[in-house]
Amino acid sequence: MINVLISKSSWLEVQRYWELLHVLVSRNLKVRYRGSFLGVYWSLLNPIIMTGLYTTIFGATFASYYGNSIINYVLAAFTGLVVINFFAASTTQALTSVVGNGALLNKIRLPVSIFPTSMIAANIFQFSIGVLPLLAVMTLVNSQNLLNVIALLFPLLALALVSLGIGFLVSALFVFFRDLPYFYELVVFVLWITSPVFYPAAIVPDRVRPILALNPLSPVIESLRQITLSRELPDLGLIWNSLLSGCIIFSLGWFCFQWWRSQFMDLL
Repeated sequence: MINVLISKSSWLEVQRYWELLHVLVSRNLKVRYRGSFLGVYWSLLNPIIMTGLYTTIFGATFASYYGNSIINYVLAAFTGLVVINFFAASTTQALTSVVGNGALLNKIRLPVSIFPTSMIAANIFQFSIGVLPLLAVMTLVNSQNLLNVIALLFPLLALALVSLGIGFLVSALFVFFRDLPYFYELVVFVLWITSPVFYPAAIVPDRVRPILALNPLSPVIESLRQITLSRELPDLGLIWNSLLSGCIIFSLGWFCFQWWRSQFMDLL
């Protein structure tokens, strides 16, 4: 009987969390795109423009790494850009989410983790509507295999886990260090420049690769490119590396968030 009551209580808690998440995600999206003509499809504008710029500058130089095809370089640059753009936007928004809702937390008892989670979830919804269908079409045309289209979900799941873990970490740190946004801009730039976004990973010198391997976005980009551009079946090794990276970062971020959570209310 006690076990049944505990299970029911846990289920009600999950249901309440889900309902709160739905409300906050809806609010975030409505505020973000109020009066917007293109809505969530604005998320495609930046990577498309930057892909054109990178192709103009680097396309002829790096096309040899993609089967001597400018089209393949365009697709490779685009996949890298959508990954880094999603990460940068979602984690930057999550950074201020706890402090930004401090007044609400002081009035109503809410699970604090709901705020960074809602920011990441809003960007996942935006990505799913705007970018994912285009990636799916690109993958189907290139691979001509529906299995590759389904496999897209695994590196994208890894991307969501990395973003959520970093989102928890930076939102917690911002409670203590209010100068963090300025420093985090530099961190995002370093992650961008050390990710194979506009250049192929093959050009990185061997002695530098162990350092770049610490970048959690690199395996995500490499796995996504292999699935999207290759006519071969998904590389399970790359998928595993991306998921492992995502799980490690998520676990680290969640642990730190929960460890520091008891000190939040004194500082909000």
